[in-house]
Amino acid sequence: MHIMEGFLPTPWWQIWFAVSIPVIMYGIHKLNGLVKEKREILPLLAVAGAFIFVLSSLKLPSLTGSCSHPTGTGIVAIMFGPAITAVLSTIVLIYQAILLAHGGLTTLGANVFSMGIVGPVASYLIYKAGMKAKINFYLVIFLAAALGDWATYMVTSTQLALAYPAGGVLTFGAFLSSFGKFAAVFAFTQAPLAIVEGAVSALLFKYVVEVKSDILVEMHVLEDSVVRKIRGLSA
Repeated sequence: MHIMEGFLPTPWWQIWFAVSIPVIMYGIHKLNGLVKEKREILPLLAVAGAFIFVLSSLKLPSLTGSCSHPTGTGIVAIMFGPAITAVLSTIVLIYQAILLAHGGLTTLGANVFSMGIVGPVASYLIYKAGMKAKINFYLVIFLAAALGDWATYMVTSTQLALAYPAGGVLTFGAFLSSFGKFAAVFAFTQAPLAIVEGAVSALLFKYVVEVKSDILVEMHVLEDSVVRKIRGLSA
């Protein structure tokens, strides 16, 4: 997912910055409000950022100028919402670009948009829809994390296809042809990685429900009645 430094030509890297910056600014506003209201949440925010950093640093080359890896943003989006997740992802991506040469600074806007914005929004919406439909909680977590991961890579494929359309001229047909090639390359590694991330996310939430469910209630991730129901079903 991390598009490497200098890989996106003008004007595409500038466009993705322009799209991402307003979301990041809104996320900073939401984050400041949360911290002022609940100072005790700071350690959990730090753990969430570290979780994204570790998972998204486990990269597999994709031969597309990018790479495949878990994102870790699905869990964080469910806990804190997509806007705050965008801020944490931006911090992670800056550190990775500077310290690990993983991604880049000119491509930061594009990487934030795919991993820090679209992926978390997809995970959050899937979680909300699944809970409203009263689907099994752990299945909802699995789907939110896995499909959010796939959404990230669909956006990365779109970004690369827009920058490098087939034949070098951006038409709808050229875009589709290029998108199909990029997405197919990602699919070999990202499809199984997303499934693993979904399973790990469900297991982590199972652990939290069993030992520290009050955090989920306090963060409005789950209602207390739902927690009791989940515990009763798993007992």
